[in-house]
Amino acid sequence: MCQSCHVRAVSTYRTAERNCRDTGEGAAGLTTHAPHASHTVTLPASLDEAVAALTAMPAAVPVAGGTDLMAAVNAGLLRPAALVGLGRISEMRGWQYLDGHALLGAGLTLARMGRPDFAALIPGLAAAARAAGPPQVRNAGTLGGNIVTSAPTGDTLPVLAALEATVIIAGPGGSRREIPVSHLLAGREMLGPGELVGFVRVPLLHAPQTFLKATGRTGPGRATASVSLVLDPARRGVRCAVGAVAAMPLRPLEAEQWVASLIDWDGERGLVPEALTAFGDYVAAACIPDPAPPEDGSQPAALPPAALHLRRTVAALARRALGRALS
Repeated sequence: MCQSCHVRAVSTYRTAERNCRDTGEGAAGLTTHAPHASHTVTLPASLDEAVAALTAMPAAVPVAGGTDLMAAVNAGLLRPAALVGLGRISEMRGWQYLDGHALLGAGLTLARMGRPDFAALIPGLAAAARAAGPPQVRNAGTLGGNIVTSAPTGDTLPVLAALEATVIIAGPGGSRREIPVSHLLAGREMLGPGELVGFVRVPLLHAPQTFLKATGRTGPGRATASVSLVLDPARRGVRCAVGAVAAMPLRPLEAEQWVASLIDWDGERGLVPEALTAFGDYVAAACIPDPAPPEDGSQPAALPPAALHLRRTVAALARRALGRALS
């Protein structure tokens, strides 16, 4: 929990050397620098074979969609010694139902997640996948790639944060371990040697979910701000995550708790427009706080115009997201 602005950081770059803007991290695993261009390409047919290949070649980079990896390679920022392609691993490209959850393969493409059958399952994630750039990006980019790359503007990340999803990591010797997505993204738990994100477990809430984002241009583009909002009637809760405004999606926990206390969960769940507006302002102020007052007691500096505009954008997105979820 961030004490100054009352939000919880749920995603960040795991280590400085793995910042995708500097290294162009691969779509599904660890990033590695090497002095020469790639000489070896391995195409395993199963998740355990991929883990074995990475264990045998510690300098190898796993790649699925490659939307970030190949951009870095083409820009001369990354020269992997070897590649482990994950495109032939069918178990990572589908999903199944499991004990009130959906078990999603990390190799699911954004285009596949945007289809109507998936939208009926997890509408918030489908909406984020449909908003994630032009068709060529959605056709190649994968869910696991979004998680491992951890770009601040990754559209699926705030949705996964709001859904409180977990990841299943495959390791050497057939081992599996499960951790919250937020732990992996925040660096609280790391991928070890030879490990891969194999699956993502998402609770099926059967309740309204919304995802909205603002871009700097008309049409598909990188988010300048995004909001994912999920209703959880079983817990009588509201979960909200704000993306793209920081290096990590942010959970405005106090705003979530406040607005959940106003909702008539046994009735029509509607809120007056004033409450929706107040929620938007609450979320925006939590994620983009006023500057801290100087220690000398003088007046604190005002937010610059760009930050004020971003705060207004977040407030509008949060207000609309909640209104749509409750309508």
